Amino acid sequence: MASRLADSVFLFMGPHQSPFGSQKIASFHSPGICQLKWDGLQLKGIKQSRCSVPTKRNNFIQAVAIPVAPSSPDSAEYRKQLAESYGFKQIGEPLPENVTLRDVIESLPKKVFEIDDVKAWRSVLISATSYALGLFMISKAPWYLLPLAWAWTGTAVTGFFVIGHDCAHKSFSKNKLVEDIVGNLAFLPLIYPYEPWRFKHDKHHAKTNMLAEDTAWHPVWKGEFDEVPLLRKALIFAYGPFRPWMSIGHWYLWHFDLNKFRPNEVKRVKISLASVFAFMAIGWPLIIFKTGVMGWIKYWLMPWLGYHFWMSTFTMVHHTAPHIPFKPSDKWNAAQAQLNGTVHCDYPRWIEILCHDINVHIPHHVSPRIPSYNLKAAHESLQQNWGKYMNEAKWNWRLMKTIMTVCHVYDETKNYVSFEEVAPEESQPIKFLKRLMPDYA
Repeated sequence: MASRLADSVFLFMGPHQSPFGSQKIASFHSPGICQLKWDGLQLKGIKQSRCSVPTKRNNFIQAVAIPVAPSSPDSAEYRKQLAESYGFKQIGEPLPENVTLRDVIESLPKKVFEIDDVKAWRSVLISATSYALGLFMISKAPWYLLPLAWAWTGTAVTGFFVIGHDCAHKSFSKNKLVEDIVGNLAFLPLIYPYEPWRFKHDKHHAKTNMLAEDTAWHPVWKGEFDEVPLLRKALIFAYGPFRPWMSIGHWYLWHFDLNKFRPNEVKRVKISLASVFAFMAIGWPLIIFKTGVMGWIKYWLMPWLGYHFWMSTFTMVHHTAPHIPFKPSDKWNAAQAQLNGTVHCDYPRWIEILCHDINVHIPHHVSPRIPSYNLKAAHESLQQNWGKYMNEAKWNWRLMKTIMTVCHVYDETKNYVSFEEVAPEESQPIKFLKRLMPDYA
């Protein structure tokens, strides 16, 4: 039980909170003034308002307030208010049950599935050049500029992951041996075993946001949270302040244990593990020999932590929001999970270039066979045909704050319940985040 809970520390999903409090409309009057005041509308960005009606001194006006019912959860106005509250640009309409994933895939132009060797190797050149530039910046930067150099280099090395990611989905090259070699090599600087990740990632695509089956992220199970008090603090910190680096735990727990793989997968898993351990055994001592332990921290560890920041952030933003449900297998729908349950998020352009547009994520989940350099064209097609069903955001503080302070424990009716509701006395890290993080959208 404890090991299962430990695994859940590094998975995830979350609560749907109604943005409406009870609406009250109170009337006030004094000689010459009639005022109406609205209380209780708690959506961000919506202010209380007053209206004043001047009258003659001897007139008496009685204001009769008729409460207006909140917008329907299915209405465009409700989704607009919800989007503003959560930090989204758009929250999509529910996808009709009769729409299949094949319907969505067949609406895409065939050219977005085409592999272009020139574009594929150009992405390798971009990542190699930007990574080399980052290492040069680290070597020359004064101490006070090192964080900027690390941020650049960590983002650049994330591009290597995206190249290996394309290889795993058979969208990098028509030569599968080339994909296996490039995929393993691209993952080596990250000490990420390529084949174990590929096997688990395939399951993530097959069962995105399916309860107990999705291997990428998962909400905390309340029963296990209650049963193992010793791990409560670890879970609260992991899903709260440490969430932008939670992929480190996922990397460690899911990819090095041979017992987590089928017998026909073990041979390839062992080859990838041997490659990673060889890199650590040869590469790390060489770095330390040339630059010392502090050089290992500067040139490898800090960019590696930068990579995991993006790995965690991209994944949680793509698949976690209070309105996006995890569902049991008997209620799960592939089209709803991939099109309606995945989030497109815009980042600063330099990040999108270095990370090869992996943030354009909805078409990637509609069909993983779309190469990264075709994701934008595929997204435009999806917007034309299915745009009203899509969730879209621009990376902002309110979006991150919503995920990190709300999306914690699985709840069947609300999707997520915050740790503050489940264990208020132990949720100081979440309260601290609420005070610390800005609310800008």
